[in-house]
Amino acid sequence: MARLILRRAVAGVAVLWGAVTLTFLAVALTGGNQVDSILGPDSATVPGLREQVAAQYGLDRPLVVQYLDRLGSLLTGDLGWSYQRNQPVTRLLADQVLPTLTLAASAAVVGAALAVLLAVATAGRGGLVRRVVSLLEALVVALPPFWLGIVLLSVFSFGLRWFPAFGADGVAGLVLPTVALALPIAGVLAQVARQELEVAEGRPFALSARARGLSERQLLLRHTLRHALLPVTTLSAWAVGALVGGAVLVEQVFSRPGLGRVLVEAVKHRDTPVVTAVVVLAALVFVVTSALADVLYPVIDARLRTEVR
Repeated sequence: MARLILRRAVAGVAVLWGAVTLTFLAVALTGGNQVDSILGPDSATVPGLREQVAAQYGLDRPLVVQYLDRLGSLLTGDLGWSYQRNQPVTRLLADQVLPTLTLAASAAVVGAALAVLLAVATAGRGGLVRRVVSLLEALVVALPPFWLGIVLLSVFSFGLRWFPAFGADGVAGLVLPTVALALPIAGVLAQVARQELEVAEGRPFALSARARGLSERQLLLRHTLRHALLPVTTLSAWAVGALVGGAVLVEQVFSRPGLGRVLVEAVKHRDTPVVTAVVVLAALVFVVTSALADVLYPVIDARLRTEVR
């Protein structure tokens, strides 16, 4: 187990380093000048102001030096200073992280639960219901969450008026954004879980269990379902990381508080410290959930306990 944790820690550091590096390069290689973005069109012509701002934020130094300085600051837990908001990034994000993580977590739980229910209900069965469910799963996987959010808003907020439209707090305001994010994830997980269930139901241990008199429900709960949960657990780690990124766009559609609005403004004004902090946060969520998935494998399947020792 200690070796597994060490491997995951090294891989996690590599993922975070890659996220920081790619974000820095993406912002640096984008056209335009960061100093001009900070000053805006009205102040850019004041004599000496550009040089003063560039020196204040360290933007007059070579890119390599700026990159190493960014890495060093992140290693000490310093997320930097927002060019646009003129305040520490930590303080800027402190009030916005919780709504985004709440939305991503609720979507992950709903998506995983819906996927297991769909897989159990349709595994090993043919007919029209199976084909319709499979078609709907493929459809929602192909649709972007923000588009689903617009459709849900039009139907359930503007049309039926069952849920608030924009900027609502509480559970009622969380329902539609959660569904918009959870449906594509559920579509992916359900297809994988169903396939794994059908494979497990044909294996020798399943035949042996039926021969011992276990009903199909007992076979599902005691044996085959845990096989389906392994790939679902693996994909859930990926899904949580993807949900944090998807939540940013869905928050914009529903005008919810969170990292979405902050990130859009930061990208628009080339506020590199804020963009880097949001990307690092999403990568960190992915790393943590992947590590948790590795820890859960031996709990779900006892055969894996000897492999991690």
